[in-house]
Amino acid sequence: MTDPVAEVVSLLKARPSISKLVTGGGQWVVERTELGSPFYCAVVEGRCLMTIAGREPMVLTAGDFVLVPKIFSFTMSSTEPPPRGARPQQMETSPGVFRLGDPEAPAEIKALVGHCTFGSDDKALLVSLLPEVIHVHGEERLMALVRMINDETRADRAAREMVLHRLLDVLFIDALRSVASTKAPPGLLRGMADPLLAPTLRQIHADPGRSMTVETLAQEAAMSRSTFFDRFRKEVGVAPMEYATGWRMALAKEYLREDVAIANIAQRVGYGSTSAFSVAFNRHVGMPPGAYSRAVTAAA
Repeated sequence: MTDPVAEVVSLLKARPSISKLVTGGGQWVVERTELGSPFYCAVVEGRCLMTIAGREPMVLTAGDFVLVPKIFSFTMSSTEPPPRGARPQQMETSPGVFRLGDPEAPAEIKALVGHCTFGSDDKALLVSLLPEVIHVHGEERLMALVRMINDETRADRAAREMVLHRLLDVLFIDALRSVASTKAPPGLLRGMADPLLAPTLRQIHADPGRSMTVETLAQEAAMSRSTFFDRFRKEVGVAPMEYATGWRMALAKEYLREDVAIANIAQRVGYGSTSAFSVAFNRHVGMPPGAYSRAVTAAA
């Protein structure tokens, strides 16, 4: 059975960027702007404050894990932050080990922090289907995965990059598993938690080349067109055909990167002719498939 969550995580192509051990003492603050990268943090000891733009501050304690797939501005600080405008105190004491705040003060926080990048050209679409922030406590598997990523980053072992890619995929999937799906914001997790919508989502992913309309999808879900449309948009966050088209185009981009023939791609993603596919791709991406393929090749 096709698993949409696994497919979305796989297509994101998470790549390791930074992994570090952070300790802090006294009053300290670090800031990250929206130009940053997807971020995760596992608190090993102590406590700190995390404030994400537009959200209430969160107190993080030992055993807390936070994953922020979206690019948000946020700050992390001691529970009593320094005065506004104070210069951040941060130094690298050894490779991959950072000290925040007063180097002479006792360490009050110890955390493993990592950043990654997404290799997918459709990361905005794919990330929009995931929770904006995942915050869980006491999930030892997640803590162990972050330790393994940090250890693998420090070491110089054979197949290191492949191992890190796999560990990041498992970290994302385990983090998503830890979310109570029915309480998740609109997106893929909420849709997959709905017993009437989950089969539709699996079918869209399993057979993107088949002919589908809102009417046929509603019939298969045993709902009226309006009920199905409203329920899908409420739970998944986008309209049914918008979701289907977005997924088809994400797959089409991947096939183009793999140098699959355009006529073959058109058939795989549900278009009756190469010209119909080219028009749809151009409308969605902003350039014809051939131009996209050449741009990808030139950038490689």
